Amino acid sequence: MNIMTVRRAVLNVAGQIRRQVVDTASRRALCSKPQETKPEPPASSTAPANTTHTGFKLPGYRPSEMDKKMLLWSGRIKTADQIPEFVSFEMLDAARNRMRVKACYIMILTTMLACLGTVILGKRAAGRHESLTGQNMEKKAKWRQDYQLEQEAERAAAMSGKTH
Repeated sequence: MNIMTVRRAVLNVAGQIRRQVVDTASRRALCSKPQETKPEPPASSTAPANTTHTGFKLPGYRPSEMDKKMLLWSGRIKTADQIPEFVSFEMLDAARNRMRVKACYIMILTTMLACLGTVILGKRAAGRHESLTGQNMEKKAKWRQDYQLEQEAERAAAMSGKTH
């Protein structure tokens, strides 16, 4: 079988699949169903004809003390006297988001300072020829020495107990 024949067959199948996917996607995007309109209900004689019906609006939110502090710290409101009794959800959400971002920046800065401090302390310790390996070896040598002293004290106590 010729390589060109195989290539042509694969590309032909791929083209058919691509055309089928594109055709179904375009058909799904366009809606052929006509829009249904609901008939207007007859005007009732009991309701006034000139009243306008406004959409439902969520009431404001009474901010807590922490919310008031967030509004001040985020710069949404300049002084505590300017904080209204009710604040919109959007304003409070924007203040909380700004405080969240500020907290993230503070954590990033703190992490960078901690890393810098660790590097500086590590370089100072390296200048004094100190290392964690050396400290661990000294600690284990001290433990061994303490253990040997305990063993010798136990042997001496056992020997003195046998002689009496």
